[in-house]
Amino acid sequence: MSDTILRYIPTDPSWQPSPANATKAVSLLETIVPGADEVTSSFEDEIRFYDPGENWSGVKCSACGADAEEWWGEAMEAASASGFKNLMSVAPCCGATVSLNDLRYVWPAGFGRFALEAHNPGIGDTTAEQDRKMAECLEAPLRKIWGQI
Repeated sequence: MSDTILRYIPTDPSWQPSPANATKAVSLLETIVPGADEVTSSFEDEIRFYDPGENWSGVKCSACGADAEEWWGEAMEAASASGFKNLMSVAPCCGATVSLNDLRYVWPAGFGRFALEAHNPGIGDTTAEQDRKMAECLEAPLRKIWGQI
């Protein structure tokens, strides 16, 4: 049986909240998903990629909408070599310079140094209002990622 992870990350890959706001956000998420196995926050020294795990369904170019899977892996390897400090890449499909963080991941994914996670949250999804409150609590725009592992 697989596990589900509900994850919130800041839309700005290098941004991190204050420890106090992270603690408040954990408490808020616990009220949203009271049946979750665990709710945690994590601070990373370096930017990392947060993916949807088994939910992965591909990635499209943010500039032209073309399938980006063909070149995405190579772009990820190049960005990984610098610790994801530079997420910019030239999309071979259209020649546009795009951020790997802004590509259109079919199931949301993204980069960050902070994550708020609920393991096996026991809900179908959060509401727009709950997502807004989470962003207010952390004082930053957020990306929600549903992962299956």
